[in-house]
Amino acid sequence: MQFQMKTRLTDLETNGVKVAVLNKEDAADLDLDALDRISLEKAGGRSVTAIVDLTSTFVKPGEIGLFRETSKALKVAEGEKLSLQPKDKPDSILYIKNKLDGKNLSPQQINAIIEDLMNEELTDVELTAWVTGTYIRGMDDKEVTALTEAIVKSGSTLSLSSERVFDKHCIGGVAGNRTTMLLVPIVAAAGLTIPKTSSRAITSPAGTADCMEVIAPVSLKKEELETIVDRVGACIAWGGAVNLAAADDKLIKVRHPLRLDPQGMLLASILAKKKAVGATDVIIDIPIGDGTKVLNKKIAVSLAKKFDDIGGKLGMTVHSLITDGDHPIGMAIGPAIEAREILKILSGDAVSQELKEKACELAGVLLELGGKAERGNGKVVAMDLIANGKAEKKFREIIEAQGGDAKVKPDDIEIGSYTHTVTSPTKGKIDQLNNRAISAVVRAAGAPQDKEAGMYLHVEEGTKVKKGDKLFTLYARSERKIDQALDVYKERNPVRFSKIILEEID
Repeated sequence: MQFQMKTRLTDLETNGVKVAVLNKEDAADLDLDALDRISLEKAGGRSVTAIVDLTSTFVKPGEIGLFRETSKALKVAEGEKLSLQPKDKPDSILYIKNKLDGKNLSPQQINAIIEDLMNEELTDVELTAWVTGTYIRGMDDKEVTALTEAIVKSGSTLSLSSERVFDKHCIGGVAGNRTTMLLVPIVAAAGLTIPKTSSRAITSPAGTADCMEVIAPVSLKKEELETIVDRVGACIAWGGAVNLAAADDKLIKVRHPLRLDPQGMLLASILAKKKAVGATDVIIDIPIGDGTKVLNKKIAVSLAKKFDDIGGKLGMTVHSLITDGDHPIGMAIGPAIEAREILKILSGDAVSQELKEKACELAGVLLELGGKAERGNGKVVAMDLIANGKAEKKFREIIEAQGGDAKVKPDDIEIGSYTHTVTSPTKGKIDQLNNRAISAVVRAAGAPQDKEAGMYLHVEEGTKVKKGDKLFTLYARSERKIDQALDVYKERNPVRFSKIILEEID
């Protein structure tokens, strides 16, 4: 049975979910409760499913209040009449309950959940329940494979001319770990195809897309990206602009507030993005250490095997590399200052040797998989591609192809004009540089939203210092942001000295 309601529009937003507000009297007559579903249809046939919210005052009986997403989807005006019909909950809610009860889901059931997710048929409460269920109950390999394939189907996929496509992903958690921006031009300079789509930062001071955007546009359309990759062999773009593995972004929004990262969803999230670009050969960087997502080698080894096995089921050769993530890899943290560091490394400057070494180690694996280096010699070949200038040349080709200035120099990139250098209070030895705390300091300075904000480390773990030696320099666009960062520094204490702080250093 359908009911006629008069619309009342609001500018309130829900970040995606379609919400309609009913007066409690109407809801009681219709036997509807908060979070129930209704179908709304306007004259001409346009319809949407909306989630019910209730009020005693915002709308009167006979009216229906529409949040912005709902009114936009219906293209309805204030006061326009809509037909309302109660709607049953989707079957996927039963599947979510089954997962909470510890049951494994079939590919068909997982597909149904992802389809309802994309059609915005599920509330955040229901999606959170599913994430929680996978976190508590786990997922077997069949479920992870099915979820990966469903996520791939939810968005666009690339169509490239190359039969073999190479890719790389890092689990995350390491400050300054900008290996992708070195690895991509190295691999492409060797003649391999590597369409790298990366994310923006969620909890870190900078994602690869944030850093690359300092140098060149990263919001490329699918057709543009395909043309660039076919022409120059590579790209470094923002995956969100291409709508690859679209369901993954929606799931991340649900997982992020509770910091839930179920292993099955982590695997599916990463592998779906690789599959969506057509990758045939993939390397996964799994850093372990304080502040990373993987705390010890035992967990890392198990996760690596999962990546390799499930990747194989999806038709990809996946090689996982367990790396040291106990401290920052690069000396620079923040979008602009990291972009500067990448350009310096590619031009041969002796900065961030550890970052250079790690990038070449990862690139070397792909060079070996692609037949561009003998087994065990990939890192050497990668280092040579930097030394002979071919990697820098390729990087500048990528910059130009994406619409940036191919002649850009490190000093052309602006960083925060307000600075503050923190010095050592005494003699000692740097015992630890804490990733998570350093990230918090740099975010307080304004990154990643403010790309000019950042930190440059003057020390590494194990560095001996004297009183007054530089520890790090902060960069921001205002004195207020510098003060905020210093407050977080004092609270989080990211630079820790060992016990010999009170001893003389030879």
